[in-house]
Amino acid sequence: MIFRVLAEATMAVHFLFIGYVVLGGFVAWRWPWTIWLHLVAAGWGLCIVVFTLNCPLTYVEDWARERAGQSGLSRGFIDTYLTGVMYPERYLDEVRLLIAAVVLVSYAGLVYRWWRRTRRHDAEQVKRG
Repeated sequence: MIFRVLAEATMAVHFLFIGYVVLGGFVAWRWPWTIWLHLVAAGWGLCIVVFTLNCPLTYVEDWARERAGQSGLSRGFIDTYLTGVMYPERYLDEVRLLIAAVVLVSYAGLVYRWWRRTRRHDAEQVKRG
């Protein structure tokens, strides 16, 4: 029972991590200090895609499922739960490009917000003399 719960919890954390990789740059619009955490997460996500690595969470889920008497993941997490389920497998490259575009837009927005805030601060300093 405990291993099944661990497997399900790991799966949920994995989904949250992927959501953060995709949308975490927008979180940094509200809390700019989180950009460092997002850079690490996005970098890790990119390494997984480029070097076809398995995330450690995949190993944990696989291990827990096997201990619970279930079959482990026959493929990686994304291949098991997303590709072919959330979008057709033939659109994998397009989905990856869309995710990259979302991350880049979030970073561009963050830079723009930082630039605007800096400009506003500089203008206030000039007014004060």
